[in-house]
Amino acid sequence: MAGKSLTQTQVIQKLSEMTEDLPKKQVKLLLDNLSQLAYKEAKNGFTVPGLGKLVLVQRKARTGRNPATGEMIKIPAKKVVKFKVAKAAKDNILGEAPVKKAPAKKAAAKKKAVAKKK
Repeated sequence: MAGKSLTQTQVIQKLSEMTEDLPKKQVKLLLDNLSQLAYKEAKNGFTVPGLGKLVLVQRKARTGRNPATGEMIKIPAKKVVKFKVAKAAKDNILGEAPVKKAPAKKAAAKKKAVAKKK
């Protein structure tokens, strides 16, 4: 594993340094307000641009197994909150370059070549 994850204080400090106009108190207030807004709007889906989206998902009832005893148990249906990471964030974090699609002109050229042969 790389290093330890940043603490809230470290995140606030780094954001304050990156945005030279905002003091730490304002950055903390902004992050607190963002999280409160996310909590309220997660039922409808809340997108954090460039990072991902919070979504509320309904899980179906299912059967499971108690790992300690091996006994089969019923797991009731419930709502859960999931975070879907944005494609741009995945690509940036994993260091993968976006896949380039082949130009459409090549496909058209192949069709013309086939037509000429007949």
